[in-house]
Amino acid sequence: MSKTRWSGRSPWQNRSVTYNFSSGPATLPDAVIAAIRNDLPSWRGTGQPLMTLSHRGADFIELMAVVKAKLRQALAIPDSHDILILQGGGMGQFAAVPLNLTHPGDKVSFLLTGNWGVQAAKEAGNYQLCVDRPADQQSGNYTTLPPLENLAIDPASAYLHYVPNETIQGVEFSTPPVTVVPLVADASSQILSRPMDVGAHGVIFAGTQKNLGVAGAVVVIIDRALLGRARLETPSILDYTKMSQADSLLNTPTTFAVYVLDLMLDWVARLGGVEAMAVESRAKADLVYAAIDASDFYRNPVEQSARSTKNIPFTMADPSLDRQFLAEAEAAGLMFLEGHRSVGGMRASLYNAMPQVGVVTLVDFIKDFERRNG
Repeated sequence: MSKTRWSGRSPWQNRSVTYNFSSGPATLPDAVIAAIRNDLPSWRGTGQPLMTLSHRGADFIELMAVVKAKLRQALAIPDSHDILILQGGGMGQFAAVPLNLTHPGDKVSFLLTGNWGVQAAKEAGNYQLCVDRPADQQSGNYTTLPPLENLAIDPASAYLHYVPNETIQGVEFSTPPVTVVPLVADASSQILSRPMDVGAHGVIFAGTQKNLGVAGAVVVIIDRALLGRARLETPSILDYTKMSQADSLLNTPTTFAVYVLDLMLDWVARLGGVEAMAVESRAKADLVYAAIDASDFYRNPVEQSARSTKNIPFTMADPSLDRQFLAEAEAAGLMFLEGHRSVGGMRASLYNAMPQVGVVTLVDFIKDFERRNG
């Protein structure tokens, strides 16, 4: 079939509904947006927007406690683990983890399966630590995962850090590593989308801008046995023990992000909880992968067993069509599909709030674009 000359317009032009495929900040459910709109002028009859209420007041203190209780129930967090809601996002935790769990000269271990694991290991190197890399998938451009049964983790390591789902490269662990050292997970893009064995982890952290609401906060789940180890130089707002003792209210929290997190937890619960999210995630991802795999026009570079259900990078056989694809997709209401600069091509992020109709629309567009340009 001959290629259609691109005129700068598309038969999909000016669609009234848009879908946000960004890796974050991600889309929000319509029900959550409606609740925000309703609550914005006066939260719970206080006459004030939530953002202007004192974080020291009884209303917000109660909200923080309720959100933590809902997180504990949603993720089956055992009593052995505390829940903190902090600031600084996931990257802030790249520093917080070594500051709280190590002393100078300690060894720490990292599974490097993509950009965020690499960045975390680089940050840990700033704190006088011996950074061990028992697995580094760089030689395969981070399109594969290491076989977990063959990992050689030094039992003297202060912790083992891994990223369950790498948003840029689009690789995802189906099960966590098994190790005798504390396991640290950067679960920013995976949390609340599938069950996790929280008890097997020493620390789990997740920025709120993907599956937990809006940007600004980070949820930290920590084994209480790991508290009380922070270095003296650890900033108070990164000190897990101090923040635990203050119920995450040592400083002014990101009140709006906490409020939206509460709405997101209610939304997930209404839809059947984390188990239902896992089924939906698999179904949405399968639709996109099926469209890519059925074509010679598109390609997903990730080894099939390592493919992410959250972030799907894909390229075209003719990269010169990338600009046209992205422009037409945006005109069709399919937003933020450009791939990360280190990977190129396109990337579709399918977090919990991405409705299936948005995925179906994307798949229809993918097929139609090939028909017209393949």
